[in-house]
Amino acid sequence: MEALLTSTLTVALAEIGDKTQLLSLLLAVRFHNKPAIIFGILVATLLNHAASAWFGTWLGQYLQSDWGNWLVGASFIALGLWLLVPDKADEADHRFDRYGAFMVSTVLFFLAEIGDKTQIATIALAAEFQHLLWVTLGTTLGMLLANVPVVLAGERIMKIIPLATARIVAAIVFALVGIWIVI
Repeated sequence: MEALLTSTLTVALAEIGDKTQLLSLLLAVRFHNKPAIIFGILVATLLNHAASAWFGTWLGQYLQSDWGNWLVGASFIALGLWLLVPDKADEADHRFDRYGAFMVSTVLFFLAEIGDKTQIATIALAAEFQHLLWVTLGTTLGMLLANVPVVLAGERIMKIIPLATARIVAAIVFALVGIWIVI
């Protein structure tokens, strides 16, 4: 259960202001079919994070030492620092709109997640907890917690919560998790 809760919180925080969250906002503005966008985000995240968690679980077997704890802890601290660097939204190509909200959301979200903070976090979480299912479910739930409100009410939410403040809080939480793992 710890793997599920930690994965959910970690990825939900990492996703704040991330390029995929900005992509969610762009998709919500472009397409009116909000359930299709949300389902596309779900499918893309499940596929991407399941593969990432599998890799992290495999990698974690080699990190079961003090040196490994230092490496995983340092990766969380590095992710916290990375959160302080703002992402820029990549404008989606309008020629793909004919494929519909679900397909465009699935493909763009999957591609945007490759090498992203939340994918790296998923690998680190799986290496730490060694549990493919709970980490995949947790990181997917975290992505949905961060992105569904943006799809449904993004413009109003972004006016209430300053992005810079949310990014700093998330960075501090990541750094504290990294320190906790090292200690």
